[in-house]
Amino acid sequence: MTLALYRYRIEFTQPLTFHGRVETARQGLLVKMNDGWGEIAPLPGFSRETLQEAQEQALVCLKAQVRGEEVTATLPSVQFGLSCARHQWQPLNTPLPEPYPLIQGAPHDLLKNWKVWLHETANKAKLKVARYPMRDELALIRLLLDRLPNLKLVLDANQGWTREEAWAFCQHLDPARIDYLEDPCADFNDIRFVASHTGMPIALDELLAQGKPWEPIPQLKALVLKPTLLGSLCRCEALVARAKELNLKIIVSSSFESGVGLSQLAKLASEWDPQQPPGLDTRRWLRHDLLTAEGEPDLQQLECLWQHD
Repeated sequence: MTLALYRYRIEFTQPLTFHGRVETARQGLLVKMNDGWGEIAPLPGFSRETLQEAQEQALVCLKAQVRGEEVTATLPSVQFGLSCARHQWQPLNTPLPEPYPLIQGAPHDLLKNWKVWLHETANKAKLKVARYPMRDELALIRLLLDRLPNLKLVLDANQGWTREEAWAFCQHLDPARIDYLEDPCADFNDIRFVASHTGMPIALDELLAQGKPWEPIPQLKALVLKPTLLGSLCRCEALVARAKELNLKIIVSSSFESGVGLSQLAKLASEWDPQQPPGLDTRRWLRHDLLTAEGEPDLQQLECLWQHD
């Protein structure tokens, strides 16, 4: 039995802000179990565990496996990485729809440079909101929708508004041009109030990872699944089953993983809802990848923390 744990660091192409935290690089772990790989990469500002905590728990689980014992991981990123390393992956035979562009940054910069992000035939894009003054974000949205009449936007607020702020924002938008608004508020009752009073289509994302209660409402259109934040594949698959039962879209979304995690997320998207473009357009923010031309992790880019053969 071959077991190993590696650590990586990839510089971002520019500093990125995650829930108020500015990060210049993505750091994470790769776990190897025989021929299987998994990625353990808590997302700063979103994951409840730190990378150091994830590393310590991963080592406990791997060393227990050497002794023939079983220790169940409790941290979501560790659960996901270990379950991926054990998973029997099927080849990605059917091409997925192209991931839609992820747009983030200061509105005044994006107003000048929006063509860098979107080509003229783009029909869907994701824009981070609830980060800058509302009038500036609305001005950017109006520009994009005016210039690209076939474009529909996914707006991701990351629970950044109060009920009143979300309501005010949505009153300035045409719901028909919005594919869905992700997590406008931190509380589901506030989300339901905003959706019912504005007709805005809604998706749930962080609320799922936080384990908060929710229920179907007419405006709920999609569940956005970030497995690194959710945990094991079993937990993710339970949400997939619930979404299918409610006839909701399933959007597999990344947490700025390396190419190892992104390739596995693409396979999950193909399995869970192959008609939906996945939210995997985060690779562009990484200066390089960890995969070789053959699609295998490049050990020369990794720091070996522990190994057992």
